[in-house]
Amino acid sequence: MDTKPHVVVIGGGITGLSAAYYLKKQMEETGQACRITVMEKSDRFGGKISTLRRDGFVIEKGPDSFLARKPALVELARELGLEDQLTGTNPNAKKTYILSRGKLHRMPPGLMLGIPTEIMPFMRTGLLSPAAKARAALDLVLPKRTADEDESLGHFLERRLGSEVLSQIAEPLLAGIYAGNTYDLSVKATFPQFHSIEQKHRSLILGMMKNRKEGGEESRTLPESARNTTFLTFREGLETIVHGLLDALDNVRFVKQCGIAKLEKAADGRGYRLTREDGEIEEADGVILTLPAYAAADLLAASKPEAQELRKVDYVSVGNVILAYDEKDMKRELDGSGFVVPRREGRFITACTWTSKKWLHTAPDGKALLRCYVGRSGDDRWLHMSEDEVVRAVRQDLKATMGITAEPLFTELTPLMHSMPQYPVGHLDRIRRIREGLAKRMPEVLITGAAFHGVGLPDCVKQGKESALELSRLLKEKSPV
Repeated sequence: MDTKPHVVVIGGGITGLSAAYYLKKQMEETGQACRITVMEKSDRFGGKISTLRRDGFVIEKGPDSFLARKPALVELARELGLEDQLTGTNPNAKKTYILSRGKLHRMPPGLMLGIPTEIMPFMRTGLLSPAAKARAALDLVLPKRTADEDESLGHFLERRLGSEVLSQIAEPLLAGIYAGNTYDLSVKATFPQFHSIEQKHRSLILGMMKNRKEGGEESRTLPESARNTTFLTFREGLETIVHGLLDALDNVRFVKQCGIAKLEKAADGRGYRLTREDGEIEEADGVILTLPAYAAADLLAASKPEAQELRKVDYVSVGNVILAYDEKDMKRELDGSGFVVPRREGRFITACTWTSKKWLHTAPDGKALLRCYVGRSGDDRWLHMSEDEVVRAVRQDLKATMGITAEPLFTELTPLMHSMPQYPVGHLDRIRRIREGLAKRMPEVLITGAAFHGVGLPDCVKQGKESALELSRLLKEKSPV
């Protein structure tokens, strides 16, 4: 038998593949011997990343891009030799719109995460009443909050900028990332920089202005593809990074269409015993668990506190609807990246990306590609509708907002069930309790992924890497000298 330590990565999404990659790399660099197995319940690797090519279109069924300012994924692409395949957004599609009172209004230039960093465009916008602009200006003189306990994102932004800025601008931009309600989301878990800026600069607006200036200087250190763009993707689709990871993970054992039913300590107390859903047993010296919180809880003893805490992590189901058109059928010029929809508008869709304008590689000449989002916390109407009914409701909103009446060339509905973990007030304390409890009971079992410290692709890559480095350290300490 091979006596090298065996590590099982449970979950073959971007977090799991990144964890396997960085574990393999770290073990090789430190001269540690190790066998790695990646186990995936579905019939494919990559998790929510799924690129479809159809009739000359490049369509992302899951996430469509990632933040350029978060370096983890850019660094991974560089290590895999994929940096030259990165592409930024169309520089001629910098406008973004917000639906307000049934009409599309351009978002004021200079907004960063919904916070104004340029005064005059903000003061001229028709999105806000004069009273709302005056209320937002109070942020410049309001004292900082001295209490350090967590608070909701909604209460934080309302306290600093007022309720109208929150509902008209910040909520559709920020809550949309988590498909959540700003009054339920933790500011420390979702946008910790806001809390830090208030503590350091007192004024959120002044602090964001300073950060924007410093960010411009820091961008010079980024690769060319990541400069002057907020978002990045790959020219051939996001599956590029998945294929790159799979190619780099030579000598790693991959098992798909095989879930894990139970995870427990081995009878002799040395290592772990994983019972597969097909009844086979896997023995492991270490485990990196990258499943959704509810699935991870199913593997752990139900009576254990960390399993109970994991079950408390709520998820929202969302979907996206892709619609392809002849460009001539667009009743208005696609002169930006798309629009977001505040809750108060009462629309079925939560946002619409003008994909073919934002990403020039995604559609053939003369064609237009739109991507609409449905579902958010407190609005699950789409879950109780057929696919035809969902598409019909989306098209009604596009007719009302953009005047589109033509039949699409084709549509693609992608349901993403229980895909958006919610980070409520106190989320970071809950995660700390889960990890501390698991460390005492199963020290070489690490749990990570989108349910913990960020839902974006760079967040998942970073968490996978951190878990890999930590497990490498634990195994080295455990191994005989």
